[in-house]
Amino acid sequence: MAKKSLLQDFKEFAVRGNLLDLAIGIIIGTAFTRIVNSLVQSVIMPALGMIVGNFDFKHLQWVLKPAEVDAAGNVVEEAVIVKYGEFIQAMTDFLIIAIVVFIVVKMLNSWKNKAEDPKNPEVKTPKDIQLLTEIRDLLKERNSKAG
Repeated sequence: MAKKSLLQDFKEFAVRGNLLDLAIGIIIGTAFTRIVNSLVQSVIMPALGMIVGNFDFKHLQWVLKPAEVDAAGNVVEEAVIVKYGEFIQAMTDFLIIAIVVFIVVKMLNSWKNKAEDPKNPEVKTPKDIQLLTEIRDLLKERNSKAG
């Protein structure tokens, strides 16, 4: 039995669809992330900032040690700053993205469940599921007649 070459293995992997599905998922995920980030940064955070006092969370910080400057005004040693506002922003982004992804997944699952329900007239059952159902019914019928 001849060994497969690395190129043949990769070709089989790529043709199977796994690689293509993964690439499509990454591309859609990247585009979706840009949409949600825009929603968070351009719509939600300005409104939330206005509600809590008209400021941007990214500017919230705690200066542990101020910067040291020489007589000419050049920075000799950088300041040590805890930027907790950026952390709040990142947490808010994460929570909103998680909520949006949860809603999208729930919506897609409900569409999938409707498509798989043969009694639901709103959404037609996909042809492959329909054929599998017919095969199952024929096998049941044949086994009940044989037994």
